[in-house]
Amino acid sequence: MSAPRPVRATYRLQLGPGLGFQEARALVPYLADLGISHLYLSPSLQARPGSTHGYDVTDPTRVSAELGGGEELRRLCGAGLGVVLDVVPNHMAACDETPLWADERERARVFDVDPATGRHRRFFDVDELAGVRVEDAAVLERTHEVVLRLVGDGLVDGLRIDHPDGLADPRGYLERLREAGVPHVWVEKILEPGEELRDWPVEGTTGYEAASDLTALCVDPAGEEPLSALWVEVSGDPRPFRTLAAEAKLEQARLVFQPEIDRLERELDETDRGRWDLGDALASLPVYRTYVEPWSGRVEQADRDAIAQAALPDDLAAALLLERPVPAAFVTRFQQTTGAVMAKGVEDTAFYRYLRLLALNEVGGDPGRFSLPVAAFHAASARRLARFPRQLLASTTHDTKRSGDVRARLAAIAGLGERWVAWTRELMDLTERRTRGGAPDPVERYLLLQTVVGAWPIEPERLDQHVEKALREAKRTTSWLEPDEGREAAVEAVARALVLDPELRDAIEPMARELARRGRALALAQLVLRLTMPGVPDVYQGDELELLALVDPDNRRRVDWAARRRDLDALLAGGQPSPATWKLATIQRLLALRARRPDDLGAGAYEPLDAGERAVAFRRGEGVLVAVALDPDATVVPLGGRPAGTWRDVLTGDVVEPGPALPLVPGGPPGRVLERLG
Repeated sequence: MSAPRPVRATYRLQLGPGLGFQEARALVPYLADLGISHLYLSPSLQARPGSTHGYDVTDPTRVSAELGGGEELRRLCGAGLGVVLDVVPNHMAACDETPLWADERERARVFDVDPATGRHRRFFDVDELAGVRVEDAAVLERTHEVVLRLVGDGLVDGLRIDHPDGLADPRGYLERLREAGVPHVWVEKILEPGEELRDWPVEGTTGYEAASDLTALCVDPAGEEPLSALWVEVSGDPRPFRTLAAEAKLEQARLVFQPEIDRLERELDETDRGRWDLGDALASLPVYRTYVEPWSGRVEQADRDAIAQAALPDDLAAALLLERPVPAAFVTRFQQTTGAVMAKGVEDTAFYRYLRLLALNEVGGDPGRFSLPVAAFHAASARRLARFPRQLLASTTHDTKRSGDVRARLAAIAGLGERWVAWTRELMDLTERRTRGGAPDPVERYLLLQTVVGAWPIEPERLDQHVEKALREAKRTTSWLEPDEGREAAVEAVARALVLDPELRDAIEPMARELARRGRALALAQLVLRLTMPGVPDVYQGDELELLALVDPDNRRRVDWAARRRDLDALLAGGQPSPATWKLATIQRLLALRARRPDDLGAGAYEPLDAGERAVAFRRGEGVLVAVALDPDATVVPLGGRPAGTWRDVLTGDVVEPGPALPLVPGGPPGRVLERLG
């Protein structure tokens, strides 16, 4: 087996109709010139016919025929870039196309089926996706045969593990991957702010928390008071986000997850059945899950802390911490279920109800945290370097509610303060005249306003699709289970008016242009930091140019690869970046810096520098200095101290001798990345 390539930067491709292995192979020269070291492929095993995402695997022993089959995947793996493969260990499609499901004897061996009912374990609330028993070594070997062969043949360098919180034994599963020789493993683990990833044999997470931190870092804290007051004015609800989240979790636990609650009851001994309100218990956990191991007796302090914060009945808390005898299956299944309750209650409900600032309503984020102080950003970077220096650093993913560029525009709202408040009141009045039967109500209209300015200009059809999903996920006035199509049509009519009606367009465009200008600056600030802070930057397909995408399926639209190739060629030929290509130029130039200075920008030291409260500055190793303004209108970056020597700005090519204030390049990124000369 050949040695795996060093992971410098990954590029996520959403394979599917129109983008199979052969089409992906054609992109390798472009991505190599961009500076990418590894393709990061969406699930590539055989999935349901017509699958647009690959997470509904039907046969883990075969590579997807629709994507090109095993030989085409091997050609892609040998085309010049490393490959990271997205793997789905937790579930497969529960349908006749899945041989292991269709055969009842195999089903009982492979799937986590309730013997009392013949049903759950489900992936979240999706009945068509059934849980797999990968805690069984024979099942793991059978379902991972193809993937581990690709690793063993040196064709795949790393795996991205989808939804490890659904597994009965996440640690054991990850340790078995390490024993099988997988060089790099990342877990799609969502951490609550302040929560640390366990000491698993992995490179780190897929980077949701990095995306959330970078967004919050760029939110001006001065906007918290006016925007909070505006939200209360719009919604009539002064409750903090944590209260709405707790309410939504409990609602989902009792409504959607009743089958899981029933199974948990059956796992208990007769003396304990009905003792506890398990719906309330599942919803009360402050993190996605605990990792108590009944089979080994392992209980970590983080588990004890989470259970203590959940305010459970004492005897239930004792049971979950193995201090009171209950069946091991009860403890295991309880832990497998809390993450699903959290995801459905918070990400897929509360995030669509609490709309104070939509930039903060992101997977892995906390909308109750308005902004992130610079000192907290530095502390998180230092911890990442010490524990998981190769953790992925994401901005946009296939799961994000909004692309990084949309979030940056929305983050810029905080810097406008009362100006945004006055504009919102004006637009709320204008849109109220167009309501029908009370729809859209003020909360729905505020959703529309933020969505439109964040993604401006946006086609009506894309807006319709997003509005339907947002309204149904919120479950306030319509839902997936009980859709009110008449109300949805009334809301969509106002949404369309915002982009088509001349009066409303005239009112929206000045604000949309201002947020676009400010948002581009903040997006570039985040990009510079993401490419230089500890970790491995991940680029989502097409996101090297401005990408104004909303939640899936909007973020899976076709990418104009030819345009990106032309723009990159022009830059590599010596052309100067335009406002439209500064993002592309920044990625190419900073990834080239990472290639030149792997020691500095890999495991190199991270030294924070004083740059005030609205700028970030740090050194990486001995040869790289980064200084970034968080104010879109800044013309200089203050820099405490004066690093000795002569430096070259990697983004512009200028030779610089750093002083107490670094001037910024007009029209360029709001920061400097300096490389020591000599």
